Amino acid sequence: MAQKMTGARLFGQILKSYGVSHLFFMDAVLRRALAEMEDTGIHRILGHSEKAVAYMADGYARTSGKPGVCMAQSVGAANLAAAMQDPYLGHSPVIAITGRHVNTMQYRNAYQEVDHQPLFSAVTKMHAKIEALEQMQQVMRQAFREATTGTPRPVHLDMAGYAGDAITHLTGEFNVLADEAHTRYPAFRPAPNSTAVLRAVTAIKAASRPIIIADRGATISDAGAAIAKLAEKIQAPVLATPDAKAILLENHPMFFGTMGLYGRSGGNHIVHEADLVIYCGSNTSDHTTGNYKMPKDGTAIIQIDIDPVEIGRNYSGVIGVQADVRTAVDAITGSAEPAKHDAWLAQARAHTEAWRIETEKIRSSDAVPMNPGRLCKELTELLPKDAILFADTGFAALWTNTMVYFNHPAQRYFRAAGSLGWSFPASLGGKCGAPDKPVVCFTGDGGFYYHLPELETARRRKIKTVTIVNNNQCLAQGLKNLGIAYSNTPEPNRKDECFEFLETDFAQIARAFGCFGVVVEKPQDFKKAFEQAMASDLPAVIDCRTEFASQAPMPWVPA
Repeated sequence: MAQKMTGARLFGQILKSYGVSHLFFMDAVLRRALAEMEDTGIHRILGHSEKAVAYMADGYARTSGKPGVCMAQSVGAANLAAAMQDPYLGHSPVIAITGRHVNTMQYRNAYQEVDHQPLFSAVTKMHAKIEALEQMQQVMRQAFREATTGTPRPVHLDMAGYAGDAITHLTGEFNVLADEAHTRYPAFRPAPNSTAVLRAVTAIKAASRPIIIADRGATISDAGAAIAKLAEKIQAPVLATPDAKAILLENHPMFFGTMGLYGRSGGNHIVHEADLVIYCGSNTSDHTTGNYKMPKDGTAIIQIDIDPVEIGRNYSGVIGVQADVRTAVDAITGSAEPAKHDAWLAQARAHTEAWRIETEKIRSSDAVPMNPGRLCKELTELLPKDAILFADTGFAALWTNTMVYFNHPAQRYFRAAGSLGWSFPASLGGKCGAPDKPVVCFTGDGGFYYHLPELETARRRKIKTVTIVNNNQCLAQGLKNLGIAYSNTPEPNRKDECFEFLETDFAQIARAFGCFGVVVEKPQDFKKAFEQAMASDLPAVIDCRTEFASQAPMPWVPA
């Protein structure tokens, strides 16, 4: 039944109808609407930068399975747009809302005004302006629809008024109804074409060394159990990219670890030797394919994806199955004949075990300062059974993806799609999206520096996470290439200016923000520190002093 309400009230009621529990924003934007949310149950999370609140919305979306919403006024639009790159590349449904000057103020050097559409066009699925009250419900419904269908990705809404409040004082009659399917993602699970399934099944029957590669789309589709069932039936090793690291347990008999540029050497050897690759929800990026060198030319490929544009993007002659990943895998499993590939499984297992034996030397190191690999082993043993681990990009992703083992089915893993500094604010949003789960962030000192002020946000809003800082006083990942660049520069030189930081006590900084903080210098002391951090009611930071410029082992890839 239609009710009379202001635009501000309508805005809040629409968010409530779509199940939004947290709204992440930077002042000053939509203040009337924020005031009208008092009785909606929506938590309004004020942050300290546009990028941070966007990453919070991203983390919220990834853990909750619902769209995340973030907002900023006109002058903050460029910063908010820059932050959309990670949820765009990470396939996360974030709804970014900005204010903009009304039409009569456009093209006249109005205060703080630039054109927003070009800023957002490369990192969103949809850009729309809301210029009249009568548009608000229709356009916001479309935003949720775009964000949650097909490949989930961000959308952008530009609200009239530099703070978005030009129309929120107006009044109209509205019947607020959400499209239930778009309160979550994936909104729909389209089934595959039967002919495509038959072609896939035929290729599987002909293969002697099949593998399954799970990627981001498999995680979004929650396809782990379906993939395990297919793998067991056709005797195909399952490998995962970092974005599907938690798709199967580390000790599952059909899971052979991670692969790609941020993966394990054993996994890459297996991909290189396969004669059939079944991609589950993968955009076959340079990271996934080892700079497009694996699988090798001539390998048969089945590519399952909800987005038909991705099928065959980087390979010709693929067998394309356009469908929801879980639905498609179930269909293929139902039609495929059981197969045995004992020799192939033994060959693949040998690669996996060789990698484990070599890596265990690092994971078991008692060196002081700590090796980050040992830190990962300690975290593996202490991570709660239902924990969600957020990792930054770069070495933080490489260390955790390869050397933190997930041994419990409720454990989950999310890593940055490329934006350094993402993990800490994303973990705060992730905790908002999964308040009953332990949330742990793994970042380096370089990444943690980005959003230190959000410690105040965490403390103020009682967002209880544990952040582990791999504190090695530098940006370690670039050191190898920096050394190459300096190969013809005699010493002494000032190479240190390009990657080194001053010694910083992040535990002391955390305590200054009113949070829990502790320093760990020896690997044997991590257990006590982690248990103290988990037991504290405060947001916690564990400052782990690790070996200066320690290099994460880079995986083997074909020449």
